Amino acid sequence: MQISISQCHFLHLIVKISNIKKILEIGTFTGYSALSMALAFDDGFITCLDKNEKTTEVASNFFKKAKVDKKINLIVGKATESLTNLINENKIFDLIFIDADKENYINYYEQALDLIEKNGLIIVDNVLWHGEVADINNQEKLTTIIREFNSYINKDKRTENLIIPVGDGLTVCRKL
Repeated sequence: MQISISQCHFLHLIVKISNIKKILEIGTFTGYSALSMALAFDDGFITCLDKNEKTTEVASNFFKKAKVDKKINLIVGKATESLTNLINENKIFDLIFIDADKENYINYYEQALDLIEKNGLIIVDNVLWHGEVADINNQEKLTTIIREFNSYINKDKRTENLIIPVGDGLTVCRKL
């Protein structure tokens, strides 16, 4: 359930070279991706959303050990509700990383568009789904959901996007 080492390096590099300061992560699990991004800047801030209190506590402990806990705000709860709250608070981010329940990927993407600046990045994990999305005969629920999400993003004229075959696949979208 964690991103790969190569994906961590990619996120770290993107944060560094893009001068990103405000990050939103949807789906934190034990904090590996957030930690990688937090280590990429001195004066940035990450808001992390996750529904699981136990894994959020594990993430919090890792952030403290790495001395990046002051750069990270952990919010436990249903992500769609937390995103609505952030929208209502007029929060804006430079980068949004989505790696949560696949059934809500389109919802998260739509809400992310309200939270991202023009030219901001939305990065989505698991878009290759272990190569299963390329197998048209595979009609398993999650495979179909990811395939439909990829098609949805590809047709969206509000962003330009690219699937990068790193780890389990990352879609990188730039808001136009």
